[in-house]
Amino acid sequence: MSSDALQALTGAGIAATEADSFGPAAVDVPPESWVAAHEVLRDAVGLTFFDFLSASDELKDGFRVVSHLADFWGGAHVEHVLVRTLVPRDNAVLPTLTDVYAGANWHERETHEMFGIGFDGHPNLTTLLLPEEFEGHPLRKEFVLASRVAKPWPGAKEPGESDHAPAGAPSRRRTLPPGVPDPETWGPRPPGSPDPDPLAPAEAASTPARPRRTPASGERRTRRQTPADAAPSAPEPDQPAPRATPPPEPPASGAGPSGPPQGDPPPDRADES
Repeated sequence: MSSDALQALTGAGIAATEADSFGPAAVDVPPESWVAAHEVLRDAVGLTFFDFLSASDELKDGFRVVSHLADFWGGAHVEHVLVRTLVPRDNAVLPTLTDVYAGANWHERETHEMFGIGFDGHPNLTTLLLPEEFEGHPLRKEFVLASRVAKPWPGAKEPGESDHAPAGAPSRRRTLPPGVPDPETWGPRPPGSPDPDPLAPAEAASTPARPRRTPASGERRTRRQTPADAAPSAPEPDQPAPRATPPPEPPASGAGPSGPPQGDPPPDRADES
């Protein structure tokens, strides 16, 4: 399906590229071709089912908007394609998909209030989950959870600080929640003081992705040989050969494998009388 989608997009004059994805096949398209790419995938490829639309914060690279399309055919068989694009952080705006997929309405509203991404032409780009008086966008990486800054994390009392704790109880080193800046560098500042970089805490907490290991050409994994699989090795020439175990001695004449000697049957007791 990824090759069909990519071929249809490039055939329509859209600069699409295949993207590396750990799940369904993914294609990257430029922001100016966002709507046109979805129209081609719906009409020419048959991806008529719109599943979801969301985004991820890529820090200084901007925001990556992702939509998931599907096509049902052959009973329970489903084809999946992810369509991705990258919008700049200082101008995070995309045209709406509501004219192509009606189901994009609520997903774009949620993405707008969680990431602050605008969708031009949306019929009702209002809050969906958050209260109207809420300020900020919670899923941006520079969004600071004020309650975590104001209250020691993970609780107001550390081990050993409780009134009921035994004397000499160990105390734990105080830590900050992931992505929360130092209280000294956040919050209201005196007039004229420089503002800190809002992305600094998020960039410090982010870790680079582990590269995927690609085996070299012709490399094959071989099963590790166990001692049972190894062939017996010949004795060293300087060492004497092991002594053979002598065969068991044959039983004495007239004796069976076990029990008394086998001979004539015992006389009948009636003959003795």
